[in-house]
Amino acid sequence: MTTFWFIVIAFLWTGYFVLEGFDFGVGALLPLLSRSEADRRQVLGTIGPVWDGNEVWLITAIGAMFAAFPAWYSGLLSGFYLAVFLVIAGLIVRGVGLEWRGKVHSRREIALCDAGIVVGSVLPAFLWGAIFGNLLFGTAPATVLGGALSLSVAVLHGAVFVALKTTGGVRARARRAALLAAVGALPMAIATLPSVPGRGPAWTLGTALLAASALAAGVTLVWGRREGWAFTATATAIAATTATVFGVLWTAPLPGLTLAEAASAPYTLTVLTWIGLFALPGVIAYQAWTYWVFRKRLTAGVH
Repeated sequence: MTTFWFIVIAFLWTGYFVLEGFDFGVGALLPLLSRSEADRRQVLGTIGPVWDGNEVWLITAIGAMFAAFPAWYSGLLSGFYLAVFLVIAGLIVRGVGLEWRGKVHSRREIALCDAGIVVGSVLPAFLWGAIFGNLLFGTAPATVLGGALSLSVAVLHGAVFVALKTTGGVRARARRAALLAAVGALPMAIATLPSVPGRGPAWTLGTALLAASALAAGVTLVWGRREGWAFTATATAIAATTATVFGVLWTAPLPGLTLAEAASAPYTLTVLTWIGLFALPGVIAYQAWTYWVFRKRLTAGVH
């Protein structure tokens, strides 16, 4: 049961990073992809129906950690208290900006909302990578590099998503932004990802190489204007990276703490399993339905 719930939590974090990753990228790129108010509405319209649903994955992942691995939950959140606080603050500011933007009218108020969206997207995208980089290696350079890699990949992922979901000038600018983001993301991924599996199982080397290869494939596909396959490739890169990180954490989720020591009692894990059998399919079905309903490209003026 301990291993099963660790896999469930890794799956939830993977869903969060893949889905919220492009949210962060879209928000960070808002001023770079827009030349007018119509452009800004088009860019934000790509995530308007889904951004709040994507955050459900974080809530579910944190809740599952609290219930299944309370020692891991408390150690992670207290050890990175300031960084987690800033992540939450960023998510709140971004949420307020996204919700209020359509309800205010003056240029100053709209500009404040846009600034909140950008800051609230950049902060979490950088800080989650910094947290896990520090958790894996415990050094300042790894913390900064982890944050930079996470942010650059999110920007690339978000640019590909905008290119997939829009038409016209925004789509063309999103493709160019994806290629520019790749200049930073791809070298960092190739240089750092193969070093992550050092303390993990042997299979994590395979997932690390898959992540770097998928990212390279995504860049090639963007260049060839195959946005759908490019988005699949960047999503695969994020999923493989998350699998690599959690493969390493499986041996020791926190320094000096084994997975068995961090876990709840067997009875608690059994009860959680029954709850998860009903809750997880609901989350997945809701997300799948939402993306199916809003699957079409957006043109200028649609929001």
